Amino acid sequence: MNAIRYWRESVAATLAALLVAVAFVVPYLGNELITPIINRTPQQVRDFADAAPLFGFRELHFGWGTPPAILIAIAGVLWGPDLARRLPWRRLLLTTWAASAAWTMSLALIDGWRRGFTTRLASTDEYLHEVPGITDIPATLRGFSERILDYQVDSWTTHVSGHPPGALLTFVWLDRLGLSGGAWAAGLCVFVGTSAAVAVLVTVKALGDETMARRAAPFVALAPAAIWIAVSADAFYAGVVAWGIALLAISTTRYRWPASIAAGVLLGFGIYLNYGLVLMGLVAVAVLIGARTAWPLIGAVLGALVVAGIFTAYGFWWFDGYELVQERYYQGIATDRPFAYWGWANFAALFCALGIAVPAAFPRIATRLQPINLLVIAGLAAVVMADLSQLSKAETERIWLPFAMWMLLAPAVLPQRTHKFWLALQVAGALAINHVLFTNW
Repeated sequence: MNAIRYWRESVAATLAALLVAVAFVVPYLGNELITPIINRTPQQVRDFADAAPLFGFRELHFGWGTPPAILIAIAGVLWGPDLARRLPWRRLLLTTWAASAAWTMSLALIDGWRRGFTTRLASTDEYLHEVPGITDIPATLRGFSERILDYQVDSWTTHVSGHPPGALLTFVWLDRLGLSGGAWAAGLCVFVGTSAAVAVLVTVKALGDETMARRAAPFVALAPAAIWIAVSADAFYAGVVAWGIALLAISTTRYRWPASIAAGVLLGFGIYLNYGLVLMGLVAVAVLIGARTAWPLIGAVLGALVVAGIFTAYGFWWFDGYELVQERYYQGIATDRPFAYWGWANFAALFCALGIAVPAAFPRIATRLQPINLLVIAGLAAVVMADLSQLSKAETERIWLPFAMWMLLAPAVLPQRTHKFWLALQVAGALAINHVLFTNW
């Protein structure tokens, strides 16, 4: 690629790469350099995040997933953009989902079947640890908030306490269906999480821009974010709310009331999966602005109120949970994690999940307000607001997945002749991260 001809993209990509590099270097500088600036030692920065700004540790490793991951990466770069232009729409969606799932699973298996897949959600901090103790769902909902704070005999585990009860109930319901254990839970997260790649394309097409949806398809399918889609519960959340947004977009053109109500149900359930997903309202607004209509909002609000009404009727008041989770957050490692570092390093972690092509496209995203640009801007605004809340210090490569899916649309606006170049950088970055670091998600 001619760096002079595409100077804006080159500058933006270079700045993003520098941010990531600095974020990796700072935690390993001496105490005398860092402590006066962030009022914490480098070791405190690295607590539970030895690969800061990513959550994990340094470990050069290879696994069963290495050969297929490399083959998928090469095939995606060589043929992905061309196939995205030529395939019939429905076949493109299925291909995108299949490619995303294959890419995600191959990256997971670089870490091994057990370490990279089946045991990720089975640790003592995770949801599955609490599932056997849930014998009465209504009673669980009534007493959920009482167990959020730490240092109690029956305090919820870290992840359960940090989320509304919808997250825990998802895995309880899965268990009640006879699909118990880490493999089924991980499979659900991968299945729903990778479907978000389809949902974002459906959204863009529903807003009248199939061409841009096709151009975005390879970048969404082969995103570095797949490292954290396999496997984390946040991937499941990303898929649920992505389909909520897709249904909202569909409701602006056809099937208005059923689609808008279904959109509200999914988005409403989303805020009972993760408190931070109230910020998906920004993406929903972007859809309505792009479609130039507000009518679907009526059905969406009704659908969301149904979900809220059910949880409230069973005894869980969302606002109580939100207040308590802020207190629980600062009972843990968050107290030691300095915002002076994580306030900007969060974005370095996010860029690791997005890949370098996304920030490279930002200058072009800011020049026009077509639907795909609005969706990217909404996703970016959501992560900025999440960052300023100071409730996300570290682990944002995982926590911000629901917003990252919309930012992954950005490379579609890059000149089409450069797509293979940027896609090659995307997959190369993902392969490097997954082989050099062992990520905890």
